[in-house]
Amino acid sequence: MSHAHRHDPLQGRQRATPARRRLTLLLLTPAVLLTAVGMLLLWPHHTPQGDATDEPPRVLGQVRTISPQACPAAEGENEEASGPPTPTIACGSVTVTLGSGREAGTDVTTDIPSGPGAPRLHVGDKVTLLLLDDPSGAGKSYSIIDFQRSHQLWLLGAAFALAVIAFARWRGVTALAGLAVTFAVLLLFIIPAILDGRSPVLVAVVGSAAIMLTVLYLTHGFATTTSVAVAGTLVSLTITAVLSAAATTATHLSGVADETASYLSIAYQNVDMRGLLLAGIVIGSLGVLDDVTVTQSATVTELAAANPSYRFRELYRAGTRIGRAHIASVINTIVLAYAGASLPLMLLFAAGNTPVGELLTGELVAQELVRSAVGTIGLITAVPITTALAALIASRARTVGNAGVDADDAGRRSEPQSRPPREDAWVAFAERDPRW
Repeated sequence: MSHAHRHDPLQGRQRATPARRRLTLLLLTPAVLLTAVGMLLLWPHHTPQGDATDEPPRVLGQVRTISPQACPAAEGENEEASGPPTPTIACGSVTVTLGSGREAGTDVTTDIPSGPGAPRLHVGDKVTLLLLDDPSGAGKSYSIIDFQRSHQLWLLGAAFALAVIAFARWRGVTALAGLAVTFAVLLLFIIPAILDGRSPVLVAVVGSAAIMLTVLYLTHGFATTTSVAVAGTLVSLTITAVLSAAATTATHLSGVADETASYLSIAYQNVDMRGLLLAGIVIGSLGVLDDVTVTQSATVTELAAANPSYRFRELYRAGTRIGRAHIASVINTIVLAYAGASLPLMLLFAAGNTPVGELLTGELVAQELVRSAVGTIGLITAVPITTALAALIASRARTVGNAGVDADDAGRRSEPQSRPPREDAWVAFAERDPRW
């Protein structure tokens, strides 16, 4: 006959015992030290800057009047054949009141911008202009290149922050703080270090570790579940980096697949473009990896709390079943995210006559296929690794906790043994509620 004892409501929630604190420090301290050393060794000494003198100065302004005109017929075309202007061609002039620059407060006249993607102007629009000086010194002209969007983006950012805080409350505040840390690491360390000629893969791994350690503990607290998620993310991130290097080498990807990459490779010749591709895969995988690892760690913790009779095998199997469902939905999310980002490219290929085999094996598409495949494999490895760690810690903690409770009960009164040792979630709730 088994011995029954009073259920500790904190036992399933993995309370912060000295053993758990030691485990958290055991996982956290080496990771923090290695990340700090890596950042010190890879920290950029100087960031190459483009030649600012070659860039025309930009000024701000507001549209006052618009005077459209009929576009003149092209040479060799009669007036009837010219017809109305096409949507990408606009003729006429715009009067803009400058709000910055040497001539702030004055009105200037420039042509209505035309061509694909040109701004569609209305009176009162706030725009950005390029100041084009005549090399001979005869004069200067202005050209409208874009709208001003800072005000709208600030409002959208404020709405985003308010929505997060209103729903998640204090956890939302910590999530926003973690987002600020992410941007700080990207802008102050990862991007400058890559431009300084450091290895993009090492920079991405170290930077991702810094982001992960800060964001996970800041958002979820110094708990054992967070430490398990950190350990699972670090292992999976390393596997993703190794697989990325192997896949890009096997598929002979150079990392120069579009105009932006081509320009970067010419302007900054010390940047390893293949390494930059690998860094992008690692950083892109981090955002979904920590979601999977935190979910698995918390899931196993809740399973251990709801089913105290579960041991390592039961916890691992139950957590893995939940992880399979999570991975199935995440894979679809990844594919849709890449498809949405490359939708114009997909339309361009669909409208042409490019064979499917040539389309899929071209570097531009092959690069995205490798990115999504490697990222998905990294996510799949994160589930069993994190689940096993969480199940191992939860089962060992229960064994230690039960021994301590049994020792306490030995000196107290014996309790009735009317209930079998297996307790489900309802029984656990009933024992926590004093009314029961």
